[in-house]
Amino acid sequence: MNFANFKCWCMDKIINIIVVFAFLIFILFVIFVAGISNNFQEVCTSGTALSTKKIGWGIKREDNHKQPDLGATNKRIIDECNGMAMGNADKKLIYLTFDLGYEAGYTEHILDVLKENNVSAAFFITGHYVNTSEEIIKRMVDEGHIIGNHTVNHKSMPSCNNETIQKEVMELHKTIYEKFGYEMKYIRPPKGEYSEATVTYTNTLGYTTVMWSFAYDDWEENKQGREEYGKKKILDNLHNGEIMLLHATSKDNSNILDEVIKEIKNQGYEFKSLDEFER
Repeated sequence: MNFANFKCWCMDKIINIIVVFAFLIFILFVIFVAGISNNFQEVCTSGTALSTKKIGWGIKREDNHKQPDLGATNKRIIDECNGMAMGNADKKLIYLTFDLGYEAGYTEHILDVLKENNVSAAFFITGHYVNTSEEIIKRMVDEGHIIGNHTVNHKSMPSCNNETIQKEVMELHKTIYEKFGYEMKYIRPPKGEYSEATVTYTNTLGYTTVMWSFAYDDWEENKQGREEYGKKKILDNLHNGEIMLLHATSKDNSNILDEVIKEIKNQGYEFKSLDEFER
């Protein structure tokens, strides 16, 4: 082998080594990037790096129609997760929502009142409600109301692992889509119980968490027959950006709703859908 041939042979070997070395670096880079991506996804979807401490939603009411204090932790978590609890402080907007775990015989009348007053509301329903009240849900959809996810079995989310949460949320999601061609996007945690981890995880399922800035003890069957009490509670606590939570299982709410809506409008407030939410 002469020097020229030897030189060519050496150059070929060097090039081959460089190519192999570059390929190995590329493979290691791909593995590294994939590892970072997987770790990031695990943090965002499993909530393992987030607090799992159960929090019960609560607010501190203010006088003179001022916005209530949601609490520093509540507000931080909802804001960071792009949820909804209370809207723009400078606009007289009300977002009307109902929780509805079962049908007590009042929802049809509530829908009549909403239609007569041209008000759109959001109804957060459970699996039980779907199984027993399909025609009412169809009417809600047909009349332009929002159907929200209150999970299949109304379990406290912080007591569930991610697999259970996914099942509770997405089974109801699938059922509503298959029955009504409607795709839900808002969720209200059952019992108002949540954690930083659960809100983050339901975000990954495509859901926006909706809490509230007003509610009262309207859900108890043995506390009905207090219509004046209910009206006073609702009207005394009106505030800008309010997300109002009422229970459609309440006979009192059914009876006072028309008068309450009219008075709220008389006071200069405007009802908006969650789809029109303003921060």
